[in-house]
Amino acid sequence: MARTSESSNPRSPETAGHAARPPRLPGNVIALGLVSLFNDASSEIIYPLLPLFITSTLGAGPAFVGVIEGLAESASSLLKLPAGWLSDRFGRRKVMVMAGYGLASITRPLLALAASAWQVLGLRFADRIGKGLRSSPRDAMIADSARAEARGLAFGFHRAMDHAGAIVGALVSAWLVKFFQGDYRSVFWAATAPAFVALLILIFAVRETKRSAAATADREVMDKLRSAPPSSSSPGPRIRWSAFDASFKKYLGVLLLFTLSNSSDAFLLLRAKQRGLGDASIPLLWALLHVSKSASSVVGGGLSDRFGRKRLIVSGWALYAVIYCGFAFAATRAEMWALFAVYGLYFGLTEGTEKALVADLVAPELRGTAFGLYNLIIGIAALPASLMLGLLWQRFGAETALLTGAGLSLLAALLLLVAGISEPQTRGG
Repeated sequence: MARTSESSNPRSPETAGHAARPPRLPGNVIALGLVSLFNDASSEIIYPLLPLFITSTLGAGPAFVGVIEGLAESASSLLKLPAGWLSDRFGRRKVMVMAGYGLASITRPLLALAASAWQVLGLRFADRIGKGLRSSPRDAMIADSARAEARGLAFGFHRAMDHAGAIVGALVSAWLVKFFQGDYRSVFWAATAPAFVALLILIFAVRETKRSAAATADREVMDKLRSAPPSSSSPGPRIRWSAFDASFKKYLGVLLLFTLSNSSDAFLLLRAKQRGLGDASIPLLWALLHVSKSASSVVGGGLSDRFGRKRLIVSGWALYAVIYCGFAFAATRAEMWALFAVYGLYFGLTEGTEKALVADLVAPELRGTAFGLYNLIIGIAALPASLMLGLLWQRFGAETALLTGAGLSLLAALLLLVAGISEPQTRGG
């Protein structure tokens, strides 16, 4: 893999001293992590109860639950690209992030007032529009705020805070259901509190990111890597695929293949149910997965800063293949618990690292658009991935479906190794 060698780019004593110090998380990254923690806690208080609320309280059928979730996630995926591009075009990311989190915060109390399943559809749609508006500009803000040598750590920290919020939200949801004796509307009202805390942190603690010396240096590295003239300070008036170099395009192509293997985790919960876990154990299994994700995300992001993004992603995708093989052949409840715990390590190795590599491969003024493309690729492939696994499961059995996912992920890992993606040097030594 092509990297700028240290000897060809000698560092001044001041720069060398900075690199010798352990990387620290900028205040913006910490604040955005707290925003995600509180917002995700609010979301996870509601999300596990929403299907029950729709079917038992509002009287809709399970098919309508599928319609709600399918349309909502599609809206989120399609908006992430234009939202990221707009944040590049106008150079103001915070306003997009505030709009996204603000829209999501408004929907939480309105869910408590919903009188029909159609109203829930509209509110869930609005909530996911909020996610689509904020995700790419927020990821670009994290990349803009963190130095290149600590970017993996920054994204790993953010993912850890996100998963920690999911753990807190799931546990609080269980307690609130018991406290309010199954009154879902009261639980939804309570879920608005952490959402508005997240919004206050965003307003008062997160600063708009500006072009810094570190960002300018990132752009110079990219220009040298591509042997191209210095890029302009602002993107063009439209989204241009030609603005990105071959390495980034190859990365998205390989990522698309891997995402086709990455079906919904609901199938793994179904597999656990087949292997004897009771209904009461399923939420605890889900909580264990998020504990593993949260605990490994910071470590995985930091390792990518030291050893390289591609190496961590390839390792994570290979681990994913091994885990899916395990789910195919596991026969006991104990094996299910162990597999879910190890499954969280795959997320720790890859989630933050994949995003850090996006930031490494593009110029700073194109990061919002790049994250939009990254999120769009994942969103586009997620639906056929789950449909394919579901059809294989139904026709040929769980083992065939899971082994197919393992094979595709292993193929993607091998392609990433040989695709010739030039990873810029972001580490000292």
